[in-house]
Amino acid sequence: MKLFSKDAPSYFRKPDPAAAGLLIYGEDGMQVAMRRKQVIDALIGPNGETEMRLTRMQGADLRKDGALLSDAMRAQSFFPGPRVAFVEDATDGLAPIFAAALAEWQTGDAQVIVTAGQLASKSALRKIFEGHRTARSVGLYDNPPEPQEIDEMIARAGLTRMSRDARSALAALSRSIDPGDFRQTIEKLGLYMVSESTEVSVEDVAACAPQSAEAELDTLLAIVAEGQTPQIADILRRLYAQGTNPVTLCIGAMRHFRTLHKVASDPGGAAAGIERLRPPIYGDRRDAMVRQAGSWGRDRLEKALSLLIETDLQLRSASTAPQHALVERALIRLAMIGRQGRG
Repeated sequence: MKLFSKDAPSYFRKPDPAAAGLLIYGEDGMQVAMRRKQVIDALIGPNGETEMRLTRMQGADLRKDGALLSDAMRAQSFFPGPRVAFVEDATDGLAPIFAAALAEWQTGDAQVIVTAGQLASKSALRKIFEGHRTARSVGLYDNPPEPQEIDEMIARAGLTRMSRDARSALAALSRSIDPGDFRQTIEKLGLYMVSESTEVSVEDVAACAPQSAEAELDTLLAIVAEGQTPQIADILRRLYAQGTNPVTLCIGAMRHFRTLHKVASDPGGAAAGIERLRPPIYGDRRDAMVRQAGSWGRDRLEKALSLLIETDLQLRSASTAPQHALVERALIRLAMIGRQGRG
């Protein structure tokens, strides 16, 4: 049967001990491996492998000898308890072997746990597990983890004290980076805080979060908004070296200045405007945006947006003007407008 994504986390925590097997597939090998380990540990316990109640096989092994799976299903350990026959890196070419094994499976046999890469909807391997009466199949995708999953990761990392803002920052981070990177960030945060007695802060989360071209872009836009023209060229070079193109930079700048305009236009002032943003902004970036919105004011921010819209139109036109130069000139002009406001 097919296991839907919303039901998968609870099944991984407490798999059916009477099931014939489980197929876990997906592009993220780390995520698949983590879930496979969780299921196997839940089925045979922490001592299952040392008690020889776990048999490991590679998909390549089955190609050479298809009887290995049937033998593993029926093999008995010297220790009592449930058993697992685990096959890693399975492919559709092994479908007949799994079909035969599941057809022969009986109560008391080892449960068959299988992992695979991304499988199409018409995959022969999926059809076998989804069509079996007690076996299950589940696909793992790059969806952000659910709140309960995040809480479990936090608990496993030993993070018992966490500020409300830090928890919200982690939730926001989970929606912006790869699930595997997010899990590594939580683990890194646990190590980062291991000798600390204080609760986890937004700054601690930021210190452990992976640095990317997006973070570099945020730095660039903060520098422009603060009027620091000398640093613009160096950061632009780094962004271009990472593959960021001029149009992307212009779009990012428009997004940043539109947010500042929204904050500055709030009847209650910038401090009230930042509170209304969704998704919310936390930590030092929040303070910086309040400061920038207050310094620029609505009128100058409208002037900045007009300049960026004009630049964006030039970038998308048939103009032969160098795009890198157009963007750099626009950002320097923006920084100069910001400095005039401070004067």
